[in-house]
Amino acid sequence: MNAESRQARRSWLVPGDLNGFFGLVVDNLSILGFIAAALIGIFGFPAEVIYTRMFPGTAFGVLVGNLIYTAMARRLAARSGRVDVTAMPLGLDAPTSIGMALLVLGPAFVGFKQAGLDEAAAADATWKLGMASLIVMGALKFVLSFAGDAVTRMIPRAGLLGSIAGTALVLMGFLPLIETLRSPLVGFMTLGLLLYVLVAKGRLPVKLPGVFVAFVFGTALFYGFGALGLGAPGFHWPTPQPLQLVLPLPTLGFIEGLPHTVPFLPLLLPFGLLMIVGGINVSESARAAGDDYRTRDILLAEAFSTLVAGFVGGVAQTTPYIGQPAYKHMGARSGYTLLTGLFIGLGGIFGIVSGLVQWLPLAVLAPIIVYVALDITTQAFQATPGKHATAMVFGFLPPIAYMLSIKTGNPAWIDPARHAELAGALDGHGLPELAVIVTLGNGFIMTSMIWTSAVAAMVDGRLRRAAAFLLGGAALALFGIIHSVDPRGGVYLPWALEGLQKVIAWQFIGAYLGLAALLILLSLQRDPVAPPAQA
Repeated sequence: MNAESRQARRSWLVPGDLNGFFGLVVDNLSILGFIAAALIGIFGFPAEVIYTRMFPGTAFGVLVGNLIYTAMARRLAARSGRVDVTAMPLGLDAPTSIGMALLVLGPAFVGFKQAGLDEAAAADATWKLGMASLIVMGALKFVLSFAGDAVTRMIPRAGLLGSIAGTALVLMGFLPLIETLRSPLVGFMTLGLLLYVLVAKGRLPVKLPGVFVAFVFGTALFYGFGALGLGAPGFHWPTPQPLQLVLPLPTLGFIEGLPHTVPFLPLLLPFGLLMIVGGINVSESARAAGDDYRTRDILLAEAFSTLVAGFVGGVAQTTPYIGQPAYKHMGARSGYTLLTGLFIGLGGIFGIVSGLVQWLPLAVLAPIIVYVALDITTQAFQATPGKHATAMVFGFLPPIAYMLSIKTGNPAWIDPARHAELAGALDGHGLPELAVIVTLGNGFIMTSMIWTSAVAAMVDGRLRRAAAFLLGGAALALFGIIHSVDPRGGVYLPWALEGLQKVIAWQFIGAYLGLAALLILLSLQRDPVAPPAQA
C-alpha cells in the first residue's frame, strides 16, 4: 500500500471539509426552515408535530445518506490511491421538499380538517401521509435505479426538466414571492441581497458565504424592525419549543397513510422520477470532476435513505446535490458529508435543528426559495436544446392552472357552495371555465411532461413518437391520473363518472386521442417537418 493510499484511509478531516460542511448544513437548514414556516405560517399546522415527529425522521434520512456517501468516497479513495476524492453531497431536495409542504402536506391537512377531523387528528393523519409519500417515492426510486438510463432515453430532457421548471417558476417562485412581499421591507431586501451575491456574483465586505450573510442580515432586519414597530403587521416573537430527545424509531404509521397518497400520486411519482434523473446527472458531473462513482450505487443510496426516512417518520426525500465539483473546488473531501450527516441527524434527534429553524422567519426563507425557483428554471433552459424552448414554455401552463385552482379552492376566498356552482355553470360557450381550470391543474406535473415531450418530438420531426406521448396522456386521463374531474384530484374508474364530470373527462380524453390520430396521419407524408433554415 503506497503512502497516498494510506493517507486516503487515515485522514477523516481536512480544512476544506469545514467549508463544505457549512455550505451543506445551510442548504438543509433552509429547506427544513421553509417546510416548518410554510406549514405553520400558511396552513396553521401544529408546530409540535413538525418538530417532534416530522423533523427527527427527516433528519435521520440525511444522516444515513451522508454516512453512505462518506463510506463510498473513502472506498474510492482507497481503491484509487488518491487523496483528493470528494464525497457526493446529500441533503433534502429543494423542489420536492417545498412541493411536499405547499402541494401535499399543507393541502392534505386542510382537507382532513374540512372532512371533520380535529386539529390534532388532522395533523397526525397528515404526518402519516407524509411518511407514506416517502415510502412511495423511495420504492419508485429503488426500482428505477436499475432502469434510470432507459427512462432518460425514453423521455426527452425538455420533458423531464421542463415539467419541474414550470412547477418551480409558477409555484415555488410565485407563491413564496407573495410570502416574501407580505413583509416587503425585509423580504425584498433579502431577495435583492441574494440576487446580488448568487446571480450577479457580487462581492461582500466580509469573507462569509453569501447565503449565510443573507440569512443573518434578513433575520436581523426582521426582528429589529419588528421590535421597533416598523415591521409588517402581525409581528410577534417566536414561541420557542423546548429541546427534547426524540428518537426516530421505526413505525408502521405509514401504512395508515398509504390510501391517502392515491390522490397525490400525480405529484409523488414525478417527484421520485425527477430524483432518478437528477442522480444520473450528478453522477456524470462528479465523474467529469474526476470522481468516478458508479451511478447505480449513487441512486440506490439515495433511494435507501429516502425509504429509511419514511420508516422513521420523515416527510421530505433526500437526494445527491448537483454541486459536487463546487465542493471539490472548496477543498472538501469526505469529512464534510460525515459532519453534515452527524449535525443534521443528531440535531434532529436532540431538537437542535428544530431550535434553530424556529428563529428563521418566513420572510427570510421565502426569498431563498424564490432564488432556487429562478435557478431551476434557468438551468432547465440551459440544459435543454434551444429548439425545444417553446415546448418547455408550453409545459408551464398546467402549473398556472394548478396555482389558480389552489387559490380559488381556498374556502376563505370563495365559499365552497359558490365554488361548486361556478364549476358546474354552463353558459353556452363550452365547458365551465372554473371546471376547466381545476381539470387542467390536476396532475399538472405529468401533464407538463407529456405536453412538453410531445411538442419536442414534433419539433424533431418524430410525429409518431409525439402521438405515443399523447396516447399515454389519454390513458392517464382515462383514470384521472391527469385531468382528474374530481375537484380533489382523485383517481377513479371511468365508468363510475356521471353527468357533467363524465362529459368533461371524455372531452379531454377525446382531445388527446384526436390529436394523436392527426399526427399519425401527418406522419404519412414525405418529410412532414421541414428542416430548420440554415443561417
